[in-house]
Amino acid sequence: MQKEVFVSEFIERVSKELKLPKRIRIFDTTLRDGEQTPGVSLTPDQKILIARQLDKLGVDTIEAGFPMVSEGERKAIKAIAGAGLDAEICALARCVKEDIDAALDCDVDCVHIFIATSDIHLKHKLKLSREEALARAVEWVEYAKKHGVVVEFSAEDATRTNLEFLKQVYQAVVKAGANRINVPDTVGCITPRGMNYLISQLKQAVRVPISVHCHNDFGLAVSNSLAGVEAGAEQVHVTVNGLGERAGNASLEEAVMGLRALYGVKPRIKTELLVETSDLVERLTGVMVPPNKAIVGDNAFAHEAGIHVHGVLEFAGTYEPLSPELVGHHRRLVLGKHAGARSVNEQLKDLGVEVGKEQLLEITKRVKELGDKGKVVTDTDLRAIAESVLGTLPPEEKVVELKEITVLTGSTVTPTASVRVTVRGGERAGSGTGVGPVDAAINAIRNVMKEISALRLKEYHLDAITGGSDALAEVTVKLEDDKGNLYIAKGVREDVVIASVDAMINGINRYFAGRK
Repeated sequence: MQKEVFVSEFIERVSKELKLPKRIRIFDTTLRDGEQTPGVSLTPDQKILIARQLDKLGVDTIEAGFPMVSEGERKAIKAIAGAGLDAEICALARCVKEDIDAALDCDVDCVHIFIATSDIHLKHKLKLSREEALARAVEWVEYAKKHGVVVEFSAEDATRTNLEFLKQVYQAVVKAGANRINVPDTVGCITPRGMNYLISQLKQAVRVPISVHCHNDFGLAVSNSLAGVEAGAEQVHVTVNGLGERAGNASLEEAVMGLRALYGVKPRIKTELLVETSDLVERLTGVMVPPNKAIVGDNAFAHEAGIHVHGVLEFAGTYEPLSPELVGHHRRLVLGKHAGARSVNEQLKDLGVEVGKEQLLEITKRVKELGDKGKVVTDTDLRAIAESVLGTLPPEEKVVELKEITVLTGSTVTPTASVRVTVRGGERAGSGTGVGPVDAAINAIRNVMKEISALRLKEYHLDAITGGSDALAEVTVKLEDDKGNLYIAKGVREDVVIASVDAMINGINRYFAGRK
């Protein structure tokens, strides 16, 4: 079996020194914290669709929502709880009787109870003392446990809470019956080293599984989550695509693959479904995944630079730390200004197009020219360029070559073109006017080449290859001589005039080749 992960030996050395949990639970909160992403609001049917996908993916717990938000939210949570999924279904509740009753009424397996414990939240939000917050936490954990559900307790803003008070709170709720405790980095302000220290301290204070819930305000959500696992946390809260309040939560796909590839810990996740899951959530929420998003972004396994492409084609591990197939992705070779002949050739082979060495160099040159102008060359573009080059005679058989063309046009100016060409090695220059820039350019060529006076432009056809304002122009011309012989040729360029001139020059060369 082909190796799927290629990581540093330094990671392997360090990982051997860690006492990692044998199993890490994945607690997905896409349907709760993820839906709190500004602008995102899912219908009950959409929530059920995502829940089924998460269950198929293999997450351990699905936090289906916050019942007190709305009646529609309650119906959605209840429907998810009754859908016969393998995952544990959880609902969020504050330390308030109405919240917990609403969660219980949804027939969920787990109630996630929370109360803020940091002095900043107690003073400015809850207007409670530490003692009052502690009493409420214990009271409502006991209440929920009496109803036979799994209870996970969160001390909101844990990473800004006094450590000794935090230990006191967690010890008290565990004594009251909490099955798991969760450590939220509510505003994403802890560091990996800080999270490692915090979880290490809590591991000594409680004997139930510890979970981490990290926000991404400083871009550290996944790093802090993994640091928590290094210290012994047995569960990670995540969202698909890193959705969530403000800058979002720890990304499911990044956390899972970080655990699997970098730590050798394999959560109960079917990783080959990660991209499929990401795509579904992207479509239903309308929040687009950035192309450079790790693991699931369009560019996660895309290569443009010639050096990189060469390495990947020789051995994938040179520039891919893990196999794209492992996460349901695919490798993509991107053609642009950094492309090399080898990557162009590989793309042509995939398209079923075979070219010679000189033709490949010409195609690569044109690809780079387009890349210099900011265009990414698609497969359709490449095929058109290749067909144009394949339809061009070899250099030694060309009679005419274009050296330079200048076109002047405007609303008050008669379209005028000036051209410089070589004919059998001799240089000629001239100009012409026309009803438009293309007509002027073709007339300029005719004016400097009296020997093609018998050639008539029988047909001219223009196509935009891929659509959009930066589409390549594909021009096909059909020339007819005085004996009725036809010469069909193409030109493919980003500029319609240049594409037209290329097509005309190619057709003229075919005309001369046919007279030999």
